[in-house]
Amino acid sequence: MTIADWPSGERPREKMLARGASALSDAELLAIFLRTGVPGVSALALAQRLLARFGSLGALCRASEAELCMEPGVGRAKYAQLMAAHELTRRALAEQLARADVLESPGAVRDYLRLLLGAREREVFVALFLNAAHEVLAVEELFAGTLTETRVYPRELVRRALLHNAAALIVAHNHPSGRAEASMADIALTATLREALALVDIALLDHFVVTAQAAVSLAESGRLR
Repeated sequence: MTIADWPSGERPREKMLARGASALSDAELLAIFLRTGVPGVSALALAQRLLARFGSLGALCRASEAELCMEPGVGRAKYAQLMAAHELTRRALAEQLARADVLESPGAVRDYLRLLLGAREREVFVALFLNAAHEVLAVEELFAGTLTETRVYPRELVRRALLHNAAALIVAHNHPSGRAEASMADIALTATLREALALVDIALLDHFVVTAQAAVSLAESGRLR
C-alpha cells in the first residue's frame, strides 16, 4: 500500500495541514521532504529506514553526500535538498539572533552554534561580535585547526572586535571527538582572551564548546574566569 492509499487523515502531508507540523513524527516530516519512495517502499517507510540507519534526524542531516547517496532512494538531488533545508534553518536562527539580546535567547545561541559547528570534522573557532545591547553585529570563523586543536591568536581576535566596534563577544569552538566538555587548555585560553579583550574595554560574555549534540557554556558552568 502506498501513502496515497492511506486514509487522508493519516497521510503525512494531510495530517500536517490538519494538525500542524508539530503533530508529525520525525519520520513523517522526513517523508514529506522526500516526497517519493522507491518501488515497493513508500516515502514514509524510506524515511523510517533512513532514521534507523543513521540513528537520528540530526545525524542524518550531518551525513556526507557519499553516505546518503549510498542509500536506495536518496540521490544527489535529495542530498542537496536536505543540505538546503539545514542551511535555511541556520540562517533563520541567525536572523533571530540578529534581532534579539543573545543573553535572553540562550537556546537560539546553542542551536545556531550546533548547526554551524556540530558537523565540522576539524576544530573551528568562531566569534559572535555583539553591540552594547548584545545584538549580533557579525559572526566570523577566525581560526581552523586539526582534529584535536586550533591555534587561537588573541591579538587577531581583539583586532576583529575593534573593527566591528563590538562591545562584547561570545566565542565558540567545536570538539570533533564528540566530547562536549571544556579542557584545561580551553579554560586557560578563555582567561587569556578575556584579559586581552578587557584591555580595550570589550567583554567576553561566554565561551561555548560545541558538538553535534550539545553546546556547553563555560559561563554557566562557572569556568569563565
